[in-house]
Amino acid sequence: MEQIYTIPVNEAFEAGMENRECGCPLCALYRKLEENELDLILGASMMEPDVRIKTNEEGFCRLHYDQMFVRKNRLGMALTLESHLKELAGDIKSGGLGAPGAKPMKRISALEADCYVCRRIAFNFEHMVETVVYLWDADPDFVPKLKAQPYFCLPHYRHLLQYGQKRLSKKKLSAFVDDCERIVMNYLSELTDDVSWFCKKFDYRYDEEPWYNSKDSVERAIKFLRSDIHVK
Repeated sequence: MEQIYTIPVNEAFEAGMENRECGCPLCALYRKLEENELDLILGASMMEPDVRIKTNEEGFCRLHYDQMFVRKNRLGMALTLESHLKELAGDIKSGGLGAPGAKPMKRISALEADCYVCRRIAFNFEHMVETVVYLWDADPDFVPKLKAQPYFCLPHYRHLLQYGQKRLSKKKLSAFVDDCERIVMNYLSELTDDVSWFCKKFDYRYDEEPWYNSKDSVERAIKFLRSDIHVK
């Protein structure tokens, strides 16, 4: 029952099933969306009038400015910045109604709270989480893929529970929560043991003991707690 919109979800979950190093499949989906958006904004979408209107209005967060900058398309970035800066010249100039300085304060506050890339990713990512719940409910072949995932990071675990509550009957929701919770709690137990062993290794009494799976446990704990979502 694969459709165009289910393909990336199935691919991410299949990769996680085959290789635990892939980590949280929803983090992988987020990174793929981010990669695509950055490619588009410095490529095919750059000169589209409707996109330029939006980027002029919304701008980008510092993270996505930095990610665009390191992609080495200086001209594409400069063209996007040129029209954005020109539009801002009028927007942040004091004048009109209200107290002195009110107009630029309002515009800059809106700019700080917005990002064209973040908004696009958020919109598409929510649909992908919804697709996970839909596939679990409608496609028997997807259930073992979900159950075989190495883990879900906590922020994306919350997303799954949220969309499960929205889309599933009470009976199915209970089964879905059980499947997701088992993955998260098993990983949490394993991760806690690894972090504890990492701490012990700094005690001289454990000097001769092997590291087991603890060497990267701090990094993995951070990814579990706060996601691993941005393109490197």
